[in-house]
Amino acid sequence: MYHIRNITKDVVWIGASDRRLALFENLFPIPRGVSYNSYLIMDEKTVLMDTVDNGVAGQFFENLEHALSGRALDYLVVSHMEPDHCAMIGDIVRRYPDVKIVGNAKTFTMIGQFFGTDCSDRAVVVKEGDTLSFGAHTLHFVMAPMVHWPEVMAAYDETDKILFSADGFGTFGALNGGIFADEVDFDRDWLDDARRYYTNIVGKYGASVQTLLKKAAGLDIAVICPLHGPVWRENLGYILEKYQKWSTYEAEEKAVVILYASVYGNTASVADALAGRLAENGVKKIAVYDVSNTHVSELISEIFRASHLVLAAATYNAGIYPAMENLLSDMKALAVQNKTVALIENGSWASTAAKQMKEKLSELKNMTILDTQVSVKSAMLEGQEEALLALTDAIMETL
Repeated sequence: MYHIRNITKDVVWIGASDRRLALFENLFPIPRGVSYNSYLIMDEKTVLMDTVDNGVAGQFFENLEHALSGRALDYLVVSHMEPDHCAMIGDIVRRYPDVKIVGNAKTFTMIGQFFGTDCSDRAVVVKEGDTLSFGAHTLHFVMAPMVHWPEVMAAYDETDKILFSADGFGTFGALNGGIFADEVDFDRDWLDDARRYYTNIVGKYGASVQTLLKKAAGLDIAVICPLHGPVWRENLGYILEKYQKWSTYEAEEKAVVILYASVYGNTASVADALAGRLAENGVKKIAVYDVSNTHVSELISEIFRASHLVLAAATYNAGIYPAMENLLSDMKALAVQNKTVALIENGSWASTAAKQMKEKLSELKNMTILDTQVSVKSAMLEGQEEALLALTDAIMETL
C-alpha cells in the first residue's frame, strides 16, 4: 500500500521508514528506527530527489509508481552517494531507461565505484551555482562538501522555496504518519535523536556545516527537506539555531554531565556523590553516565549538549580505564571543543588516570581543565569530603 504526502502542490514525499534496522551504518543504535526520505517534483518534467536504502525498496517503488500515475521518470537528482540514499539508482535506471541522472563530478566517480556503471550517456553534471529548469520549477545547486561526504550537494527549488538539504538537518527515528516537524513534539520526542545524529555523523565537520549555513542564509527558504527525519515548514529558526550551536561547538545548555568509568563501583559512588552536591547547590539538568554501559553515540551527544563535563575514571594497568580512554578517543575524532572539564581519578596504589586524561584533553581545542580535582585511593572514606566539596565549588564558580 502506497504512503505519500504532499510537501507543496507539486512536490511529494515518497520516502519510507525502517523500524527493523537495529544499527544505523552498522554502528549507531536506532531503537526508534529511521526514515529514508525521497521526494518527487511533478512538473513538465518529473524529477526524483534521491532514492532510498535497499531495506525499504518495496515501499519506495509503490510510492513512486503511485505518485507518477503512469508518467515516466525524467530526472534523478543524487544529493548524496551513501548507500542508504543511492541504493536504488540501478533499479531506477532499469525501470526508467530514459532517465537522466543529475550530480556533480564526484557523484559520478562514486556511482562508478559502487555500481561499476558508466552513466556518461545519461549524466547531467552540475557545479556550484548551476540551475536546471523542469518547467515551473528551477533547481539551484549548492555544493556542500564534507557535510558529511565530499560529493554532497543541496538543491534549492526557487519556485516553492524548498531546500533539499541531503543529510543536513536529519535525525534518527522512523516517521509515524506525520512527516512534518510541526506535526510532532520535536523538542520532546526528536531533539535527542537529532543531536545524536548530527554530533556522531556530521559532528567533526563543523566548519563545512558553517559554510553551508552561510550559503543557506542567502536563500529565501520556506521548507527544509532532509534525507532523514521530519520535514521543516514552520519555525525553521529552531533547527537552524541548533545547527549553528552544534557546528560552532557551542554548548546548548549550561549543564553538567558526569561520565564515569568504574571497575567495582567505588568511582561510581564518587560520581553520584558529586552529582548530589551539585544538585544541593541548585544545578539543574545534571546527567550521570556509566561509560561502560552507555553507547558512545549517546555520550557524544550529551557532551555536545552540555557546557561542563566531569570525567571520573579508575587507573587500569597504569593507564586510563579502557572505556574512558575509548571515549576520549571518540571525543578527539569528533572534534569536541569549548568545554570546562573536571577530573576525578581512582587508583589503589598508583593513581595516574587524571594526569593521562589531562594529556588526552590537551589535544582538543579550547578545553578548560579545572585545577581542582579529586584523587581517590580505592574508595572515598569518611574525612575525604573536603576534596569533593572543593571540586563542587570549583564547578559552581565556572557555572
